[in-house]
Amino acid sequence: MKIRQQIFENGRWTTLSDDGVSQPQLVLYFAAPEICRSQSPYQQLQQQFPNAHIAGLSTGGEILADEVFDDSLAATAIELEHSRIETASVHLTEELSSSAAGHDLVQQLPQEGLRLVWLLSDGLKVNGSELIRGCREVLPEEIMITGGLAGDGPDFTTTYTGCNAEPTSGQLVAIGFYGERLQVSSSSFGGWDRFGPLRTVTRSEDNVLYELDGQPALDLYKHYLGDEAQNLPGSGLLFPLSIRPPHQDEGAVVRTILAVDESNNSLTFAGNVPEGYSAQLMRGNFDRLIEGAANAAEHLQHQQGRGLALLVSCIGRKLLMGQRINDEVEVVADILGQDIALTGFYSYGEIAPDGYTGQCELHNQTMTITLLQEH
Repeated sequence: MKIRQQIFENGRWTTLSDDGVSQPQLVLYFAAPEICRSQSPYQQLQQQFPNAHIAGLSTGGEILADEVFDDSLAATAIELEHSRIETASVHLTEELSSSAAGHDLVQQLPQEGLRLVWLLSDGLKVNGSELIRGCREVLPEEIMITGGLAGDGPDFTTTYTGCNAEPTSGQLVAIGFYGERLQVSSSSFGGWDRFGPLRTVTRSEDNVLYELDGQPALDLYKHYLGDEAQNLPGSGLLFPLSIRPPHQDEGAVVRTILAVDESNNSLTFAGNVPEGYSAQLMRGNFDRLIEGAANAAEHLQHQQGRGLALLVSCIGRKLLMGQRINDEVEVVADILGQDIALTGFYSYGEIAPDGYTGQCELHNQTMTITLLQEH
């Protein structure tokens, strides 16, 4: 595996590292929303790498090497020596549900030799839980699914995703990694603490939450947010919701808010919030979040030699940690070592197997890492 990493800032490209990449099969890019709107990221990269698949999305922050960037275009060219790449894309429509879109998307990928499907999804128009369900209808359990939802910083207005074309709103992308000599490992950890009473989801519909303990969910959030309630949905990232099946103490997943509806006092989350589930508010602190990122890196299956770590962390972690956000990327870099190149983005949702059930889930507020190495 050979890797080249470069960053576009202030109108010019800077190369951070290059292993002598000459014929990359794939170029991944992560970009600020404004760059997706106005800087033609696909055209820029296609001129440099005319024979590669080029895929990427808008973010809440770009990860490259051991740094976090804003207002940039971070690109990683990947030349696999013993493996191959396939890509697929689907555009969401009002007639195409998230589960049907996921089904149609991965059905385009040949399954023979497939080791990993890395999903890049629109961050606002998709139900991440249903997207994964549709993918699982097609893919065998042994094929790993990871990835993330595009971001729009803290604005929650429009997200962009693209594959071999300029990024657009409403796009879903699947990147298939193939080969017997490809080693794939994934890990996902949070670091948020639960607080307040344990509540029950008493009224919901898929990813729309109406009531907790028979009370309007939006009113509950406004109570905890105080003056910050006027900044919803962005301020809700600081208070995610932990949900788990009733009578189950472990295996919770975290949900964050994508939208609010004042007319019916509802909250729309990135993934499903089933009725009858137990729910509890969460909050974070710097040390626990950095510890969560370290745990994600330590739980990867890691061998000697060159590799690429794909990091998807939640925009809520970035908003809370502020200037300390580099700390969680640096701790991952320290644990994985100099042979592992890092790239990724701050997202509206992370896709990875659940550490408790082993089933692929939509997560929020986690650091999720997918590690690729070739034997």
